[in-house]
This record gives sequence, C-alpha cells and structure tokens, in this order.
Amino acid sequence: MKTIFLSLGSNVGDREQNIAHAIEAMASRGIQVRRQSSLYASEPVDLPTQSWFLNCVVEAQTELMPRQLLHALQELELDLGRRRLVRRGPRVVDIDILLYGSSVVRAPELEVPHPRMAERRFVLVPLRELAPALRHPTLKKTISELLAETRNRSQVRRWHSQKFSVSSAKAAKNQA
Repeated sequence: MKTIFLSLGSNVGDREQNIAHAIEAMASRGIQVRRQSSLYASEPVDLPTQSWFLNCVVEAQTELMPRQLLHALQELELDLGRRRLVRRGPRVVDIDILLYGSSVVRAPELEVPHPRMAERRFVLVPLRELAPALRHPTLKKTISELLAETRNRSQVRRWHSQKFSVSSAKAAKNQA
C-alpha cells in the first residue's frame, strides 16, 4: 500500500457536500482515506472571477499505481458531475494527486508531486495541517517550509460549516 495525499476542491453547488461525497466514494475505487484536513474557503487563483472554493487534503492509502489512481479519480469526478468546460474554471469537484509516497512521476498526463503544489496556499495550508514535517520528494523541503516560502498570498480561511452550526444550535436548544 502506498500512502498518498490528495487535494479536493469545489466551487459549484453544495461545496461541502460535494467534497464529502467524493471522499465517501473513494473507498469503492480502491482508495482508503485515513485522515482529512479541515475544510478551507479559498479565493480562486487561476480564474479570479469565479466563486470561492472549499478545499481540503486527505491522506489515503492505495494499491493503485499512479496512472490507475489518476483514472479512478477522473472517473469519480465525472460521476459526481464534473464537466471540463472552461480550463481551471468552476467545478463541482476537483481532485489532484499531490504526493504518491516519495515517488516522482513525469508523464504527459500526470506529474507527481503535483507541479504547482508549492505555489498554492489552498494546497499547502490543509496539507500542513496533516503533515507539517513531510518532505517534498524533489524540493527536499517540509510542507511548513514550503508554505512559509511561497509567494502566493491568496486568502485561505478555515471553513466553519453552516451545517454543523445549525445542528449545534438545535442540540443546544434541545438541551435547554
């Protein structure tokens, strides 16, 4: 089993539910999620006129090889409604392979580690939550170091679920 890190994002529809459905569906595709970061609201970086994203990172294990993993994740995105109409545009769900153990993969359809992860706060902030001392296989720096050094200053804020707030309020009311 390989330990992998995946980045998930959504900025269409019920973003929180889209991510939850994606994580839940991974098990049926040979991806066993072990840990999940908090959700973060992130300002769009590549196409700033679109809605803000919710993002998180998961640590998982899989026996899938990198290309098999990529295809399984792309099928999952399609099953959840992803349509690639505008490059880096709005999406129901986006799942990127950040790290695949300490492996380095360079192929036309897949690069691991993710080639832009060190430039993206919306990836580094939740990844640091899970694995601050993890070393990038080619840059040889920890996730904490990469976050401290990135030039990207886009806003990334911890998300406080409205769903949680509503249920918490109901529970408090019932206890009163």
